[in-house]
Amino acid sequence: MQRIACDERADWREKAEAAGFLFHTIDGERYWDERAYYAFTLEEIERDIEAPTAELERMCRELVARAVDDAQMLKRLRIPERYWTLIAASWKRADPSLYGRFDLSYGGAGPAKLLEYNADTPTAVFETAVFQWQWLEDAKLRLITTQDADQYNSLHEQLIAGWSEIGRTMTGAGAVHLAGDLTSAEDAGTLAYLEETARQAGLTTTVMAMDTIGRTPKGAFVDLANREIALCFKLYPWEWMFREQFGASLAGAPTRWIEPPWKAILSNKGILPLLWSMFPRHPNLLPAYFEDDPNAAELGNSFVRKPLYSREGANVAIVIGGEAIDQDGGPYGEEGFIRQAVATLPCFAENYLAIGSWIAGGKPCGLSAREDLSPITKNTSRFLPHAIVG
Repeated sequence: MQRIACDERADWREKAEAAGFLFHTIDGERYWDERAYYAFTLEEIERDIEAPTAELERMCRELVARAVDDAQMLKRLRIPERYWTLIAASWKRADPSLYGRFDLSYGGAGPAKLLEYNADTPTAVFETAVFQWQWLEDAKLRLITTQDADQYNSLHEQLIAGWSEIGRTMTGAGAVHLAGDLTSAEDAGTLAYLEETARQAGLTTTVMAMDTIGRTPKGAFVDLANREIALCFKLYPWEWMFREQFGASLAGAPTRWIEPPWKAILSNKGILPLLWSMFPRHPNLLPAYFEDDPNAAELGNSFVRKPLYSREGANVAIVIGGEAIDQDGGPYGEEGFIRQAVATLPCFAENYLAIGSWIAGGKPCGLSAREDLSPITKNTSRFLPHAIVG
């Protein structure tokens, strides 16, 4: 594994915008960055990324199977009790999941370590599935990579396969509404891409703003045309859904959701200590404890402090020797924190790298590389393409 500097395409911005990748620049700074790429061997991908991702997914599902019948686990995760039945019912009827992303620390040596699981509303989908693949095709033509270079990237195909399975198995799933914050370029772009994959799977689609979802007097959710929403993909976290005024109607409404309610368990940082307790010393896990657990003292005065609920690195602090050497602000933390052993991200050319390993349609299927000058990966951290070169 190595980071290889290269020339960027002179017209990459024009190509991004032509492809619908309108959030390639954030706050005036490049988000997409092709001035370098990460090169992996096939063995590194298969042994160190793909296989552990499948194992982590299996472990997470085992955790959910336990948690839905364990009040103490649900209390630990600070999931409101009024939604426990909704979550358990979703799991026990096997509501399908479309996709998720495991964030890993991996630098080419030693096992990849799970930092967290973006199980509910992961973004960076289009740039992973489409734009970095287009980069690779151009990189071959420009002799940036060898002609036989490949990419760990079947995310597009697996999203289509996932939608096809959802359409086949869920009643009324021939049509899907996709809802989110359409004022956000990133969210709107993500929804547009996922809509396209759903269409390619044969589903009829409607994109709408989350705040335009309505309810009938009987509690059914409807769109602006007053059509009942049988299936809804929501780019909106479950913990936010639970706090909304319509939250009380979730259990009684016939709408099925993607991601399903049982993903509310896995989108919580509290799964990190729960996984560690279930699978102690697993090579792909880091020691982790709830902050009020006396066993957290085993980490000493060096650890990563994370809120149970957090997005894009908000309110995360890296504490070394009792001092916070890096931290990010934000609105999270009210529900509590966990402490995780420090796994300093690998540093290449003074950039800290986090690997995103994707699962879609039930299979590990892709990789995204995010860089930052800070060891905390944020929404603005740069996205670099990758290639398999050996």
